[in-house]
Amino acid sequence: MRKELMNYESLLKITRDISLSRDPGEVVFPIVESVTRALESKGCVLFLFNRKTNELEVAASYGLSDEYLNKGPISSMRSIASSLRDGPVAIYDVTDDPRIQYPEEANKEGISSILSVPIIVRTNPIGALRVYTQEPWEATLEDVNFLQAVAQIAGMTIEMCRLYKGLKDSIEILKSRRDKKVLTSVK
Repeated sequence: MRKELMNYESLLKITRDISLSRDPGEVVFPIVESVTRALESKGCVLFLFNRKTNELEVAASYGLSDEYLNKGPISSMRSIASSLRDGPVAIYDVTDDPRIQYPEEANKEGISSILSVPIIVRTNPIGALRVYTQEPWEATLEDVNFLQAVAQIAGMTIEMCRLYKGLKDSIEILKSRRDKKVLTSVK
């Protein structure tokens, strides 16, 4: 019961924190920090999918070393790829699973298990939210559901921030055009 309460409190904190900003860079960090604390894990990473390179890029992380995060490009086709296509993937032992792209680096970082869920906007995967543990971990259905709920919130928030930025940029373009028309009509 205590863990469920922590998860609800974490969801409340996440939604409160992200409602205060329209900057994608500012909204993703509270997500990974809250997930790490709620699941009492080693760390959490929010990856965004780069369609040009087919790689997952770190948007925010908590609890993992820079050395691990910079180990090399994360291929969306090799690194727990089924998570983007098929939904949640739980890996109990990172040293003995072919879906792990960098098993030696994960072992060196002290990672035993990973839970990965896709971040989906409408029907398109835009990234992944991953939780890393030091001890072998069999994620419960509640853990998976919690992480999926956070991933959905993250996806909606990132999309809203992108739309807001696009709207803001469009308004600036229209203003600059209007200002040019005003200047030419004054001459």
